[in-house]
Amino acid sequence: MTVTLGSLSEQTGLAVLDHLERSVSIPVVDGLQAQGDLIVIPYSVIASSVRLWPTAVWTSVPSEGVELLRGAAGGNPHTLVAEPGTCRWTTTMTDADGLAIGAFDASAVVYLLHPEHGATGCAPGTYVVRRQREREGQRARLVAD
Repeated sequence: MTVTLGSLSEQTGLAVLDHLERSVSIPVVDGLQAQGDLIVIPYSVIASSVRLWPTAVWTSVPSEGVELLRGAAGGNPHTLVAEPGTCRWTTTMTDADGLAIGAFDASAVVYLLHPEHGATGCAPGTYVVRRQREREGQRARLVAD
């Protein structure tokens, strides 16, 4: 089934800005992907620097989604949305770089939805969600979306 930005927005009740084309199909990726100030990395790629705790508390992603991060100054949220019973989420982890927000484990395609950026799909699997950082001269700073 093809999911469009419009159908996902309608299904979740999460609005997207008017400049986005609602009829576009949402791409589904099983690899690294970025959305503004977030980056989603397959756990297998980053497992050497991130540790999911064996005692981690995993929470099912509800139909209205889980807000992962809100943009700078209370801006637009990045929301993880999934069909009920297909995705769980935890923040119980350690990241050597201190960038991880959490991790999710999906048994079906899930989506990251953002009012300004639109949506991207993640194939089933386990992923780590991290903040992105960028270099400014010798300093690194978090990307502020």
